[in-house]
Amino acid sequence: MKGPLIMTPGPTYVDEEVRKALSNPITNPDIDPDFYEYYQDTCIKLQNLLNTENQVLILSGEGILGLEAACASLIEPGDKVLCIDNGIFGNGFGDFAKMYGAEVRYFKTNYRKAIDPQELELFLEENHDFKAATLVHCETPSGITNPVDQICPLLKRYGIITVVDSVSAIGGERLETDEWGMDIVLGGSQKCLSAPPGLTFLSISQAAWKVILNRKTPIASFYCNLANWKDWYEKQWFPYTQPISDIYGLRVAVDRWLEEDNPIARHAKLANGVRESLVSGGLKLYPLEGFSNTVTTISIPKGVTYHDIYDKMLKEHNIMITGAFGFLQDKVIRIGHMGENCYEEKLYLTLKALDLTLRSLGVELKGELDRTFVSAIK
Repeated sequence: MKGPLIMTPGPTYVDEEVRKALSNPITNPDIDPDFYEYYQDTCIKLQNLLNTENQVLILSGEGILGLEAACASLIEPGDKVLCIDNGIFGNGFGDFAKMYGAEVRYFKTNYRKAIDPQELELFLEENHDFKAATLVHCETPSGITNPVDQICPLLKRYGIITVVDSVSAIGGERLETDEWGMDIVLGGSQKCLSAPPGLTFLSISQAAWKVILNRKTPIASFYCNLANWKDWYEKQWFPYTQPISDIYGLRVAVDRWLEEDNPIARHAKLANGVRESLVSGGLKLYPLEGFSNTVTTISIPKGVTYHDIYDKMLKEHNIMITGAFGFLQDKVIRIGHMGENCYEEKLYLTLKALDLTLRSLGVELKGELDRTFVSAIK
């Protein structure tokens, strides 16, 4: 049976070229010198993707591993950590910091808007005694992209180490790691790069390495201990056996991204088209501003439920979209337009199916969503 068209904000559709790479013959990654070079070359390609000279690592675990590893490796008991919070993931970052003994202070803002750098600047003028700050580039549940290009330089003025969850943004939003002074940037394989889930990757600045390697207390983890990786290439030694097939797939996915002329522009153009079609049709977007180029979050119209929409989309059109969780559960639906999902024909089919689904559920729409989308992206 042919699977559904997966139009969720990750995991995404995986191209056949990436799928074939997963089946490449494996070696023993613990002792094969050729694999050490392959891993290192893949990390260098990721440096190009992230626009950084900082060291990049690939870790065996979904994106959450990177978030926890950053907190475990940077934070010592009693450290003051600022949690910049305008959504579910931004708020949740604070839980990881607390897990490793941080004294967390939250800078909370409107959950329907991007973080305002001017408001943050006013806060920091009075409150800046923090070792590190956590923030989210793209709040996937709400479909909001935060201006990390302004936030990270602001935090660096006060010597605050920045830890940025860019899992749902890398590859679909502009990212200038070094130019913006980002210390740790976290990504995942299953979002805009459209590789299978299971890998996280991260860049680590010299300032972050200095903190990690000069702690007063041991890191309370092995798997999340980034210090174990500092000289892996020089020592030709991995802390644990690498998921070689997943890395084969990731490498091809990164190559595909790097070979494309302008994937960031593609994401921006099609995201704008999706939003224009939905708004023109009379639907309401959840965010008020700061719209993401990788995911669109739509408030569920009155009189229907998330499951009404999800079930009809899947059963009648073989297309999978999703809702959200936490305070947004049963309040929104989400369309992912990231990576391999972010192509005109797939979004056209998705919007056409959504149009038919909503009308069959009694929702009145203005115009046809799919036709408006085509006009919007011309």
